[in-house]
Amino acid sequence: MTRRSFLFAPLPLAAQRQRRTNVLFITADDLGLYLGCYGEKRIATPHLDKFAAEGVRFRTAYVAQASCSPSRSAMFTGLMPHANGQYGLANGGFKLHEELRGATIPNLLKRAGYRTGIIGKLHVEPEDSFRWDYRQKGNETRRVRTVAPQAEAFLKQDGPFFLMVNFSDPHAFAKGQPREWYFPPEVEGIPEKPLAPSAETVFDWQRVDNTAQRERTANYLNAVQRFDTGVGLLLAALERTGKAGDTLVIIIGDHGAPFARGKTTVYESGLRVPFLVRWPGVSRPHVSDKFVSTVDILPTILDAAGVGLPPHKLHGTSLRGVVRDPRAKWREYLAAEFHFHGAKPFYPRRAIRDSRYKLIHNLLAGSAKPSTGIDGDTAFPRSATDAPADARQAFQTFANPPEYELYDLDADPVEFRNLAGDPGHAAALRRLQGALLAWRKKTQDPALDPSFLEKMAARQPA
Repeated sequence: MTRRSFLFAPLPLAAQRQRRTNVLFITADDLGLYLGCYGEKRIATPHLDKFAAEGVRFRTAYVAQASCSPSRSAMFTGLMPHANGQYGLANGGFKLHEELRGATIPNLLKRAGYRTGIIGKLHVEPEDSFRWDYRQKGNETRRVRTVAPQAEAFLKQDGPFFLMVNFSDPHAFAKGQPREWYFPPEVEGIPEKPLAPSAETVFDWQRVDNTAQRERTANYLNAVQRFDTGVGLLLAALERTGKAGDTLVIIIGDHGAPFARGKTTVYESGLRVPFLVRWPGVSRPHVSDKFVSTVDILPTILDAAGVGLPPHKLHGTSLRGVVRDPRAKWREYLAAEFHFHGAKPFYPRRAIRDSRYKLIHNLLAGSAKPSTGIDGDTAFPRSATDAPADARQAFQTFANPPEYELYDLDADPVEFRNLAGDPGHAAALRRLQGALLAWRKKTQDPALDPSFLEKMAARQPA
């Protein structure tokens, strides 16, 4: 990638005054595939299900990295974290490369005459490099009734807009010292009827069944219901402004659920998120089997806005063709990665999948180990006694991974059986190893250089 600064110059007034497509970009914090439109039966998500039926629902969508700041950095830049510099959380001392800071979604749209706004978290550094006309922070967006009125006031104003609304749910809430992590079963009466803990609320990709885990998973699902309510109120506000017919709306999760083997991993439960698109005049309502990534968000939004791409090569592609035509040609493989969550540990991973198989490459297997804890989840230590044998083995692989993991997602969607050493799947292993290497070379992955790995491993927290 050629590194150069992206300077700002206003477009001619005539171009700015043309009727432009607005953009409403909605994210949920830590939302996995727990919506009715994705097959969830334990809770109801009527607003999101209705929206999905009106637009395009992508069956298989990956975040770039299953950690908040790196994930969001990829959305803002159209580049994987390995190329944009946000390798871990903002509070871990990571930040976008300087030459990319002018080429984020709000900055590119601001230059093109858009009003730009954000409600809720940003969490990509340096935050002061983002050009917002309106920034609402300090509000707890779990209080979903407060979000839509703020958004509506922004949406009503004249001129084309880009508004990003970031709901806190279903992220775990932390309080006290030491921090106690939990999911509020209800906030200000939402949801009205919280789901009760039971054996049915335990996640199939963990299968750790005890009282604490039942409560944790049930209340996570209650937080998803709260997000659905918030989206319903927000979309109703957009309708009241009369601008829904001119507004591209994208709804995603920023990564999977904050449970062991989910968030901060490259397992499907960490990488896969809901990805819903309604693009008036372009999208045709359907369910798409196309592999999409959050690096596709920036080029899609710029395409909708009629704004040119930045000068460097992007890793994503506009979704215009695939939301319009289900038969459009698209990518064969879908890739993702991991570096850091907080300031440590450094445990780099790369992953790639096709329509059946999934390959994980643990770059430092044997010389380092990943973190096994996330946001207070105790599933890993409790799996030794509270999970069946196949789940216990999967947790052991999670805690001490081999260099390669290969999964047959048709037969084993929860990735419990590593087939990397199975001769019967050797051809799939070799094919995906080749595809992964090609993707890493194409995207100029710095981790191909051993000195980069050494530098990152020796990095001291900022």
